[in-house]
Order: sequence, then C-alpha cells, then structure tokens
Amino acid sequence: MRIHFIAIGGSAMHNLAIALQQGGHEISGSDDQIFEPSRSRLAAKGLLPAQDGWFAEKITEELDAIILGMHAREDNPELKKAQELGINIFSYPEFLYEVSKDMTRVVIAGSHGKTTTTAMVLHAMQHAGMPTNYMVGAQLEGFDCMVELESGSEFMVMEGDEYLSSPIDRRPKFHLYRPNITVITGIAWDHINVFPTFEDYVDQFRQYLDTIEPGGALIYNEGDAVLKKLVEESDAPVKRFPYHLPVSTIEDGTTYIETAEGMMPLQVFGEHNLSNLEAARWICLEMGLQEDDFHDAIMSFSGAQNRMELLHEGSVKVFRDFAHAPSKVQAAVKALAAQFGTVRTVLELHTFSSLNPEFLPQYQGAMQGAHDAWVYFSPDAVAHKKLPSLSKEDVAAAFGPGVRVFDSAAALEEALRVPGENNAVVMMSSGNFGGIDLEAVFQTY
Repeated sequence: MRIHFIAIGGSAMHNLAIALQQGGHEISGSDDQIFEPSRSRLAAKGLLPAQDGWFAEKITEELDAIILGMHAREDNPELKKAQELGINIFSYPEFLYEVSKDMTRVVIAGSHGKTTTTAMVLHAMQHAGMPTNYMVGAQLEGFDCMVELESGSEFMVMEGDEYLSSPIDRRPKFHLYRPNITVITGIAWDHINVFPTFEDYVDQFRQYLDTIEPGGALIYNEGDAVLKKLVEESDAPVKRFPYHLPVSTIEDGTTYIETAEGMMPLQVFGEHNLSNLEAARWICLEMGLQEDDFHDAIMSFSGAQNRMELLHEGSVKVFRDFAHAPSKVQAAVKALAAQFGTVRTVLELHTFSSLNPEFLPQYQGAMQGAHDAWVYFSPDAVAHKKLPSLSKEDVAAAFGPGVRVFDSAAALEEALRVPGENNAVVMMSSGNFGGIDLEAVFQTY
C-alpha cells in the first residue's frame, strides 16, 4: 500500500510509519514541526520530509490511504485535498484497529500508568520468548520501534489513550480498539480542554466498557473508588478481574514484593508502580504467560523512558518523570518520599489543563510529603495557549502551603544548582523546563 502520514512527526505517528515501511508499504509524510527523537529516527529510515510544512501536491490519486495525526488541523491543505480526491482517511487508532481486527486485542487504559504497564507486559513477554505485536507511547529499552505489526503473534498490545482520535474524529482513541482483554488502571480527571467536567471525563470510561468484546476480560484497579463503582454499575457482558496492591516492603532503598517463591527485589519503586505491576501480571496471565515467568522477568524491568528515569547518581539521586496530572504528581511524590525520605520535587506546569485556572485547584496537596516542593511555569506558555494569565500567587494558593513557585527558568536553574538537604530529586514535566540543561545542572550533585 501507498500510505501518506499527515503529521508524521508525532511520537506514535512516526513509529507507525517506520513499522509500516518495515512491513513493505510505501510511506510518505508531512509535518510543520518535527522534534527529536522523531526527526533523527525518521531520517535514519529515509522518511524525514525534505522540508517542514504542508503540501497539497503530495496528495495524489495513487495513494491508498491517509493516516491523519491529531497535530493537524481541520483546514490542513493536505487533508482538504485527500477529502476532495476521496482517499481513505484513517485516524491513528482507526488504522490500528484495521490491522489488528483479526488479532486478540489487549488494551491498557486508564488516566495513569498506561505506558509503564504496557512496558512491563512487553518486557515480560519478550523475556519469556513470546513476541507480540504492540503499540506503546514511549521508547522502551530493548525495543527499536515502538510499533510492531509483523511478529506473527495472535496478540496486539496497545495503550488505550482517552484523548481525541483526530481533528475530524472527536471520539477518544480507546473507543475504537474494541479490546478482547483490557485493564483500566484508574480514573483521575485530565484533558479539561476536551472534557470540561469530571463527569464528562468519567463518562468516556463508562462508554469504553461497552466497547469490550462480549465475553472479553476486564481487569481493573479495585482500589480506585470511582472506577470500582463504574464497573459495578456496568452491565457489559464481560469477565471481571479486580486487582489490588501486592504485599511489599522497602529495605536499604530497594522495594521487595511478596511472591509464591518468597520476597522478590524490584528495580522500580512506589505504590503506583506496584499497582502497574499487578495490572501487567494479570494481563500476562490472560495472554498465557506463567506467573513464575512473569516474576523472573519483572525483576529486571527498570522502567519506561521518562518514567522515574534515573538522570544522575551522585551524592543525590536525580530522576526525570513524565508526571504532570495531579494524580500522577501525587503518586510520584509519595513514591520518592517513601523510598528516599528527604526529597525535592520539581513540577513544570506545561499542559493546557495544568495551566488552566479552573483546573489548577486539582493540585491541592499533590506535593505533600516533599521536603522541597517547587513548581515552575512559563507565562509565555500560558499566553501561547491563550489562557487567562497566572501569577505565582495564584499557583501557590492552588497547591497549598509550603510550595515555592518559579515563573523564570533562569531563577529555577539557579535554585536547582544548590542540592539542599535532600537524598533525591525528581523533575516532573511533559515539557523541558524552559530549556534548562538538566544534565549540566546536576553534575554538581
């Protein structure tokens, strides 16, 4: 097939493009901005567009399909041309369903922990010599491309994102996958720009339950009260498997979990990761992996990229984490404090939701337990997103007592160069802290 990607530079889109090229398809693409690592990875495969921008002339009748990314707009000239020519246009999730509809689809859904849970499943399956097809949103150690469609496996493992499918398809991505096996890790309000109320957001998961194939398996976190109530109220004809935290202990900075073979050491830590581990264990059992094989594998799992990723290890351990939503921030802070005691937690407000004054109060108490609780935001980012202006006082009031707020990257960088009395530091963001060279800053630690 000849397939053209509109917005080929996305983290998921460029991986799909590479996977389809490896499967023998003829691939082209466009984008108006492509960042690393997408740019280098596309270039290495000969798929990097010759120039940034949108070019209607790239869209011809010879194309078999268009895959449309969320980054594009409804008035995109390439999209308009494709619509005029009547070319089949797929959103990313639509296309994934098309290529996996004859497979057993395994979908990891929930407001938090999707990437890590998916990574744990893939790590365990690979360790056991049971390759599977997959789609995951972050780069994982030991995997070249984060989309695999040609493994020969009957299974397709996918992250089930609740964000919109494309600019012309306003359905949440996970509504399109129709899973045979799914896990829901929990529900915590996010994406306020799309789901303006908590009930709107919860309703997406209510609808999702009805998309599970009849007789399929629903694995869910029974410790999440909202999710538990949703599952109990649902009449979806599926098998239900609740899970909860495993028994664990922390000794000399290492977390151990209880197994049938005794206490087992892990490389990851925190209750949120223990919950992710249980979700992954249940999924792997449903996919035919033996429990002892799962435990053997998970001992060597060190985490997904930007998920409590060790950035520097000296007198102070420094971690980088993708946490940005309130529930994710709270889980990361709690995990770090439990593991290392005295810690500094630094959060960048970067997303539309996190910079929205209506959503900001959701962060109340999220950094409780940190010795140093710091929050950074850029007034330029607020203006760029066309949101009401924020002051440092607004942010401090939303988070609660003891939180120090920065609105200057230079001021934050200066403060970071002094370690203070902390055993560990975590830098939490889906952005880049105003371009601060974190590795250079932490060389002094």
